[in-house]
Amino acid sequence: MNSFFDLSVEEMKSYGYKIVDLIVSHYDEVENKKPVSSATRLEMDAVFLQEAPEKGMDADKVLDFVMENVMPNSNISSHPKAFSFVPGPSNFISTMADSLATGFNIFSGGWIVSPAAAELEIVTLNWLLKMFDFPVAKGGGIFTSGGSMANLTALVTARKVKCGDDFSDAVIYLSDQAHSSNIKAIRVLGFKKEQVKIIPTDIEFKFSINKLKNEIAKDKLEGKKPFCIIASAGTTNTGTVDPLDTLADICEKENLWFHIDGAYGGAAILSKKGSKILRGIERADSLTVDPHKWFFQPYEIGCLLVKDASWLSNTFSEKPEYLRDIEGNESEINFYDYGIQLTRRFRALKFYMSIKTYGLETFKKAITYNIDLADQTEDLLRASKNWEIVSPATLAIINFRYNPLGLNLTEKEIDTLNQEISARVVASKEALLVTTVLQNQIVIRMCLINPKTTLDHIKDTLNQCDAFAIEVLSEWKK
Repeated sequence: MNSFFDLSVEEMKSYGYKIVDLIVSHYDEVENKKPVSSATRLEMDAVFLQEAPEKGMDADKVLDFVMENVMPNSNISSHPKAFSFVPGPSNFISTMADSLATGFNIFSGGWIVSPAAAELEIVTLNWLLKMFDFPVAKGGGIFTSGGSMANLTALVTARKVKCGDDFSDAVIYLSDQAHSSNIKAIRVLGFKKEQVKIIPTDIEFKFSINKLKNEIAKDKLEGKKPFCIIASAGTTNTGTVDPLDTLADICEKENLWFHIDGAYGGAAILSKKGSKILRGIERADSLTVDPHKWFFQPYEIGCLLVKDASWLSNTFSEKPEYLRDIEGNESEINFYDYGIQLTRRFRALKFYMSIKTYGLETFKKAITYNIDLADQTEDLLRASKNWEIVSPATLAIINFRYNPLGLNLTEKEIDTLNQEISARVVASKEALLVTTVLQNQIVIRMCLINPKTTLDHIKDTLNQCDAFAIEVLSEWKK
């Protein structure tokens, strides 16, 4: 008797091959597509909004509908002209690995359910521990959905280790450039507003050390309990890395937990330039890295690393009756004891297969290429009379604004002009290039972590920006 959902072998092969062909075609033709998509809720409702059908329809027709309406209405984060936010370049081997993990429907929560999945997570986490000079024998970690969940897991652990059950007087410190996921995590954990100290950054967008020390001293005098500092190793806005060694010294002196959010920039440890900038990252108690960013993995895979794996198990381990037969021994890790999720997909497989297939050397070359490309872009902008660097190239991120010599535009006019340049580039769908705000200035931000991006792609986009700027300035004169 066939299951309700069974297809014949021939039907599965035909359908599967069609999907593989579509994915391969996308990889092959991605540069010829436009990276930007836009649609209103009304437009999307008109295409998709309908009741769940009682009767099914031909699988190929459903697939065709999806290819005609879903994929074209999604931005292509792997496009070489997707410069905004943090692009997702991905790689084909990891994409197929995800298909394997999903196709075999492997549960990656406990050892007894899939010892191979747990072992591969241990192995790949050990690779990462070694990259960041964390202790492999004592240290540990867990793969998460992304940086947000990794940061939340880190802060739950830090609170447990440093505060126990009473965190009513605990204080946590982070800079005004820290990623918003940290604030969200702090809010989820139930800290009051006065327990969160956001420290201003200096002119280079780094933690202001003097202001941080002042806040810690003040809080101690008021009877509060400083317990954690969150540093950034590659901020989303500028790629800036906080003074990690100095912050580590403060944490050691004051007995504070040192968490580093390296979700964006951590992977730069594989390049010579990056490893110099990230000096001190090995001194963290906990470290977030995001393989689905600069380790070129498809969504979703984030990661938390800790100096002592027992911190995670002591924080998250629960022993319900229905799991009593599957505990195993201490070496056979149940990753549901290391984080929030019980049900977990097999995230380690794509990281494992891509590292094994391409080798670390390829990843090192790709990351180094990205950093050098951002440096070349900075040189290009500095050679122009039209562009002004606001934050120089740092870990493949650069911020600049259109401010031509001799025009003497007001700050308000410059802000309006750059916002309009960005809006028109995005509206053209030729590139995804949006703004951010630095030092109260609207600036254009480029994140250049896609190995497919070339200097010609950047020149094309800057030429387009120049043309739109002239167009806007001409309109203003009318």
